[in-house]
Amino acid sequence: WLEGPASGVEEDQWDLVLDVNLKGAFFLISAAVPHLAAAQGVIVNIASDAGLVGNNGAAVYCASKGGLVLLTKALALELAPQGIRVNAVCPGDTATPMIEYQARTYGGDDPDGYKRRLLGHYPQGGKARFIQVEEIASFIHYLCQPGSAPITGAALSIDFGVSAGY
Repeated sequence: WLEGPASGVEEDQWDLVLDVNLKGAFFLISAAVPHLAAAQGVIVNIASDAGLVGNNGAAVYCASKGGLVLLTKALALELAPQGIRVNAVCPGDTATPMIEYQARTYGGDDPDGYKRRLLGHYPQGGKARFIQVEEIASFIHYLCQPGSAPITGAALSIDFGVSAGY
């Protein structure tokens, strides 16, 4: 995660975020394709709601996750003849160490206020909460089941409706 104005991003920062979020996924998938084809496998990329809608001050992260969404779609088409399905899940703000890091790093003297501001974008208002990792895992598990066979090439939001609009 890299937050701040795009004009302040150094090339090595850009490279690190893209290497982790996009390049790593591409080469991991490339290496796994022969094994997945033999097993009629499923690939589920972990993108982000930031790959579907822009986040102010997060251009590099959005570019990396948006790239992962389009990589997912392109590979779904390319790998379908081999029986491989490819989808992306696009979680919103999730209760992980990343949220805590963001709150400490970008929240200044008020990390809890930073978290409240994040949740302020959620349509649930005062009932908004961060997504739990287990909720994402459950959805990924579903995508890997035979009953989800028709789902491929999709970027699926898990974000309490945040990416639906403001």
